[in-house]
Amino acid sequence: MQHACLTSIVMLSLATAAVSAERIVKVTTDDALQAAVRAAQPGDRIQVAAGHYRPGMYVARLAGTAAAPIVIEGADENSPPLFEGGAQAWHLSACQYVTLRNIAVRGQSSNGINADDGGVLDRPVHHLVFEKIRVTDVGPKGNHDAIKLSGVTDFVVRDCHLEGWGGQAPDMVGCHRGLIENCRFVGKAGYSMNTGPQCKGGSSQITIRRCTFLNAADRGVQIGGSTGLAFFRPKGALYEAKDITVEGCTFVGCQAPVAFVGVDGAVVRYNTFYRPAKWVMRILQETTAPGFVPCRNGRYEHNLIVFRRADVAAFVNIGPNTKPESFTFADNWWYCEDRPAASKPQLPAAETGGVYGIDPRLTDPQKNDFRPRTQKAAAYGAGAWKAGS
Repeated sequence: MQHACLTSIVMLSLATAAVSAERIVKVTTDDALQAAVRAAQPGDRIQVAAGHYRPGMYVARLAGTAAAPIVIEGADENSPPLFEGGAQAWHLSACQYVTLRNIAVRGQSSNGINADDGGVLDRPVHHLVFEKIRVTDVGPKGNHDAIKLSGVTDFVVRDCHLEGWGGQAPDMVGCHRGLIENCRFVGKAGYSMNTGPQCKGGSSQITIRRCTFLNAADRGVQIGGSTGLAFFRPKGALYEAKDITVEGCTFVGCQAPVAFVGVDGAVVRYNTFYRPAKWVMRILQETTAPGFVPCRNGRYEHNLIVFRRADVAAFVNIGPNTKPESFTFADNWWYCEDRPAASKPQLPAAETGGVYGIDPRLTDPQKNDFRPRTQKAAAYGAGAWKAGS
């Protein structure tokens, strides 16, 4: 009995310690925010009041724990603090178990938000969460990213709105075990927007899920890319990207909604593609160093593709030094609006189980409602994706 009582006291003490470990720090000025971040300890929740704040927040070696992450957040998600102008709004370097959420970033000339491993390529940073962040008007042209991640593992980018950028959104170099979900990527006149999410430099095990792309980039999602060999993480990787999944997303427009570039295995499934502007996909090779694998082993499955022959000159743009015959195509629904009889695509490998030329009767594309009203078509595309698909 005495032992049971002592155990209860110890457990209660531990629970109390866990609760008291969370410390809420409210800030309303730039100086208070800087001081709170410098003094942050595991379990701290820094709440930033609405208002305008100086850009250029540099945060180095901030370390929470799995049980007690450090959270920096706008106090009111309906009125997020705005970090406007400058080269970068936030730069997190060599941080771990940190969450940044409910903030707005606008008008940076270099990158909106940057997170990296501090240049120590064999020591990745980990467990970073970017949530409910709005990034707009970055660049406007050239290699200037809405969000840039270098050497980051076990990360999440969730419920973010990215609109108008120069390079990528987000750009991932040597990143692993990541999830990008429920994000919205929106194109904007005057911004070059080369790609939406880009996984390159040896990146692996990244899932892009339930996102919306509205005329967002030349290449909506770029699986792979072109990276200087010195920046690969891990060093010596012979692929730009591996084990990447794009699922449950909706793409409107884009020159090519999906591009496979120097990839060694990726799957694109249960997505809706509406009126791609030039190609349905691209298979390319931009890194040709000795031993580097040719772009190969992509899977394209259960997608719903509604296109116009007036727009799509070729279904798949295939570049040199690739292995397009290694790609597999299965159970996709293809419908050509202006020439239904010409719905069957020319693909680099034979498709199994494809459906061609039957109108899925999308609910209201003009209002971005792409749910098919044809019962059989409801088993294809973004609306049909579910966990475990």
